[in-house]
Amino acid sequence: MVKKRHITKNIVICNKKRKILYLSPSYSGSVHDKKIAQSENIEFQKIIRLLQDTGFQGFKPKNAIVSQPDKKPKGKELSPSQKDRNKQISKERVVVEHSISGFKTWRVCKDICRSWKPFTRDQFIFIACGLHNFRTKFRTG
Repeated sequence: MVKKRHITKNIVICNKKRKILYLSPSYSGSVHDKKIAQSENIEFQKIIRLLQDTGFQGFKPKNAIVSQPDKKPKGKELSPSQKDRNKQISKERVVVEHSISGFKTWRVCKDICRSWKPFTRDQFIFIACGLHNFRTKFRTG
């Protein structure tokens, strides 16, 4: 008997200080990132610069200036200027990855959720994000 793994994913938006500003509901791990973002209908009140990874190719929410790394063309290489641009975007985007790892320090956020109650996983992740934001607010340095 093969056990099904209940892997989930969320969309996270944070600021430069690693504070999580937006957390989407949990979706099945097989759902594409762009599809999740489109179904969430994300819009911004004022114009912002949004750093996305390549999983969001073609996604541009209202009032967002999107910066995204260039994908390597099939069978070709990126030019040196494209590689430099990708490296610069990655240096800025690492803040998001640190925020994600900040709330995934709690096992309940990264392990398989065995609860059958609806929205239980969302509640766990929401609480973990709140704790992450609390910790970053009082972090020195």
